[in-house]
Amino acid sequence: MKRKPPKNAWKPGESGNPAGKPPGTLCVSTKLRRMIDAEKIIAQLQTAALAGDVAAARTLLERALPVYRTTAEPVELPELVAADDLTKKAHAVLGAVADGRVPPDIGASLVAAIGSVSKVAEVDELLRRVATLEEQHAKES
Repeated sequence: MKRKPPKNAWKPGESGNPAGKPPGTLCVSTKLRRMIDAEKIIAQLQTAALAGDVAAARTLLERALPVYRTTAEPVELPELVAADDLTKKAHAVLGAVADGRVPPDIGASLVAAIGSVSKVAEVDELLRRVATLEEQHAKES
């Protein structure tokens, strides 16, 4: 059951605040930013970091430098290329990790990528089956 609006409710096209926000009004976050002396805080952090404060150094470095991400050398796994199904490809990667030819983090990334490919292949297979069923249904109709 829909409720009836009160008699003093706004009419369509009518604003609840026709004058709007006064020009120059600052939001709370802008007011806070203006209250903080960031340069002084950074200078104090720098002084503390140079004096051996590890937490201050970490804070400065985390904010100033991008996160370091490792980059791996290209990996050649002939058995991965030769494998004819996704399960054999995953086993090839795990074997290379076990032999020490591939670092564990790279192996985990490769196995995750193989898992993603298997999900895509599964969806493709389902779409193919649905299309075949629709064709058969259309021929029967």
